[in-house]
Amino acid sequence: MSTTLPIIALVAGDCTGIGPEITAKMLADGAVQKAARIVLVGDVRVIELGMKQAGVSFPYVKIASLADADWSAAAVPLIDLGNTDPAQLPPGIASSLSGKLIGDTLAAAIELAKAGKVDGITFAPLNKRAMFDGGWKFADEHKMFAHLLGHTSYFSEMNVLDNQWMSRVTGHSSLREALDQINEESITDAITLVDTMLRRAGFASPRIAVAALNPHAGENGLFGRDEIELIRPTVDKVKASGINASGPFPADTIYVRAFAGEFDSVVAMYHDQGQIATKLKGFNRGVTVTAGLKTVFTTPSHGTAFDIVGQGVARPGALVSALMLAAKLAEERSRQAALA
Repeated sequence: MSTTLPIIALVAGDCTGIGPEITAKMLADGAVQKAARIVLVGDVRVIELGMKQAGVSFPYVKIASLADADWSAAAVPLIDLGNTDPAQLPPGIASSLSGKLIGDTLAAAIELAKAGKVDGITFAPLNKRAMFDGGWKFADEHKMFAHLLGHTSYFSEMNVLDNQWMSRVTGHSSLREALDQINEESITDAITLVDTMLRRAGFASPRIAVAALNPHAGENGLFGRDEIELIRPTVDKVKASGINASGPFPADTIYVRAFAGEFDSVVAMYHDQGQIATKLKGFNRGVTVTAGLKTVFTTPSHGTAFDIVGQGVARPGALVSALMLAAKLAEERSRQAALA
């Protein structure tokens, strides 16, 4: 294995879900090891559970620190935190204890990133409610990451599918709350962050479409004036600053145009406006990126799939895509830093 490949910390997700199984399947296949130097962070018992559930095996070796990793060997290095006993956590059931433990495990991986020892973090699915009930009092893991990193400026979740980068003005909040959060500042922040992230991913001049809020983009004010009075003037201001943004476009057609190649990204106004489109397009391939943070974070866009845990049928495609994207982003960041 090349010693120049990025180092990605891999966390197997909430052990009551499909995370351990798809982690084992991915590492047993071995393709991702050609794109990154992978270090597992977690409990060896969770990894063993995943191999048992998946009916596969792969070589691993426990290490005390990354300084002990032998990247020329076939065995995947594993930092065993010894913090999670899956025998005490029934599969397929959300658990506050498991939520606490996956939060603790992610925090340990973040410490490696803060110390400059890993170039990114990829994690298998977790359960937001379980983490919250387990003591990590954040609406989602992205806010937890920002807190642990001491990040205070704007950041957001983005979803990547077939090289389409989908973002949104508002995130994990109720639809009623989201409507109050849509304003000139939040729209500008969302578009600007998309442009920044796509340039970090290697896009020279990202083409960004902005979705409308109302049906038919308001039908010239017949179904609402948000597009006329707020969204279009804001998009025009952003475009005047040098960002290649356009819109607003009707949300029921803009994703068709984007996936046909007309745009590189669509900025939705609220969570499900974009998520429904991308998950219909490729549920088992989509990747979620925490955009705007110093550390690269990627994860499958799907959830813990409690209904199929332990059946051996969970597919690792989205996790593979997540790790490959983390490696790509880390490599591109290094390349751009070298040019600078």
